[in-house]
Amino acid sequence: MPETHQLTDLQIAIMRILWERREATVVEIADALRDERGLAQTTIATLLSRLERRGVVSHRTRARQFVYAPLVTESEVQRSMVTELTERLFDGDVAALMTHLLSVREVSSGDLERIKELIAEHEAGTEGPRHD
Repeated sequence: MPETHQLTDLQIAIMRILWERREATVVEIADALRDERGLAQTTIATLLSRLERRGVVSHRTRARQFVYAPLVTESEVQRSMVTELTERLFDGDVAALMTHLLSVREVSSGDLERIKELIAEHEAGTEGPRHD
């Protein structure tokens, strides 16, 4: 069974900075989140420590500061969280999840076309956009 990576909104915000920058210190993360969250550096350090214990990030030391880097990709976290959501709320029924998503949000014609392309690619056993 694949490892699960269930993250809180705040943990995801921190991870997005790490995914974007590839690595960052607590101070850099606090600066990046200042306008959006205004968190104390100690809060961020605690969250990073917890993420490290869970194997989501690692650190190295540079000039007496921890520099954190992600150990999981954004795609791995998305896959894990969507799988968990599908299992918990829709009893593993992917069609029920898709029906729910299509019924509760306005879906643009461009999004519908992209979804159709993804389904066709999946059925054809290919990945990524097709260039016919």
